[in-house]
Amino acid sequence: MMSSFNSTIMRPSVFILIGIPDLETVHYWISIPFCVFYIIALLGNATIMTVISITSTLHEPMFVFLFMLALNDICLCSTIIPKMLGIFWFDFKKINLDACLAQMYFIHVLTGTESGVLLAMAFDRYVAICNPLRYGSIMTTNLIAKIGIVLLLRPAVLVAPFLFLIKRFSIYKTNVISHSYCEHMAVVTLVQEDIRINSAYGLFVAFFVIIIDVILISLSYILIFKAVFRLPSKEARLKAFSTCIPHISIFLMFYALALFSFLSHRYGKSIPSYIHILLSNLYLLLPPTLNPMVYGVKTKQIRDRALMLIVFWKRTI
Repeated sequence: MMSSFNSTIMRPSVFILIGIPDLETVHYWISIPFCVFYIIALLGNATIMTVISITSTLHEPMFVFLFMLALNDICLCSTIIPKMLGIFWFDFKKINLDACLAQMYFIHVLTGTESGVLLAMAFDRYVAICNPLRYGSIMTTNLIAKIGIVLLLRPAVLVAPFLFLIKRFSIYKTNVISHSYCEHMAVVTLVQEDIRINSAYGLFVAFFVIIIDVILISLSYILIFKAVFRLPSKEARLKAFSTCIPHISIFLMFYALALFSFLSHRYGKSIPSYIHILLSNLYLLLPPTLNPMVYGVKTKQIRDRALMLIVFWKRTI
């Protein structure tokens, strides 16, 4: 029988997720806002996907990327929240090794895809504002399909080695994960072996995805703002700004929380663990919750169509 109190454990088949360290007594109360966020994320993103899919006038690049973002957000929060609520409500803390690795893989792939979609949306806005006359010839269906494939393949390929790098370990200090979900470094820190390769590769993946995307998105918006300030009409400038503000707000929130979660695992030893875990949870849950509200409210076509669907639904019940 495997015990978390042994000095070492030989390749545990089961891990124990403790939830949020030091806040176990208030897990039930913490679960309430998390559950509400999850429901909002599911309903909001499903509404955006439905509106875009049934409205032919919305089959444009910007809305195709928004559809991708909504689908990715549903998958992302569904990867962590059901298990997390199981821990908080029913004390279902056990997770077997393969399920833990699968959760870890999909979390990192989906966050990488989220970053890629945000980059694609920034590129779309750049072309629309800086090269409006060539927008149709640049943002072709063929290009969008290629971007979609790259968005999925890049994180899928980069994250896959994590599985093999963890599988090679056989000696663990404990099987208790001080987290509410299986995350690469949270699992690696349990290992009683040399983890330098895992740490170095994790830094490489983070740089290749997060840092490069942040640089490219920032560059896109710098060029966009330069083009906006050159517009002759104040009304045109305001319209251009209004289309960029939702993207920028989501961009800042997502990457700020992502960088905090990433850096605190390695360098935030003085940060209380419960703060780190709470923010790590919000990093994966807040963007899927807020994206539909930000884009739904700020995008008139989606807002009007969604209201029409709500009115139609009320009349049919």
